[in-house]
Amino acid sequence: MADVAAELAVRAFLVGKFPGLAQTPFEVTSDPTPIYNCIAWAAGDQQSFWWPGHGSGYFWPPSVPRAVTRDAFIRAFGRLRYRVCLSPDLEDGYEKVALYEFGGEPTHAARLMPDGRWSSKLGQSHDIAHSLDALNGDEYGAPVIFLRRPIIA
Repeated sequence: MADVAAELAVRAFLVGKFPGLAQTPFEVTSDPTPIYNCIAWAAGDQQSFWWPGHGSGYFWPPSVPRAVTRDAFIRAFGRLRYRVCLSPDLEDGYEKVALYEFGGEPTHAARLMPDGRWSSKLGQSHDIAHSLDALNGDEYGAPVIFLRRPIIA
């Protein structure tokens, strides 16, 4: 019974931060951890905290400007062979990432899963599977750029 109560509390907390989650199904897929963030998660790195900040604790790809700009984030994912594309939809042979912005600055990244849902790390909180627009709002803004790279078998 305690597990059910804990799960309901987590879901209520997440819906409180992201009201769009109340409108669509979502699944909590991990426990909280401060080790990695959404940008790292979307990049496939669960060992680093990706952000263009300075100082210890932040990873940012070499030769990419340490700036919270759309161009810097596109270039960071470009180091992983991602290129801007027009559609968030599944495409055979490609992995995709969505970059969210609020107030003209990048805030969040999510990656597309093979089943068509998106996967996000919510700050230092949980990883979740969700619909693309379920996180839209004052916390992350909305997805504005989509990137893709070929899947290497």
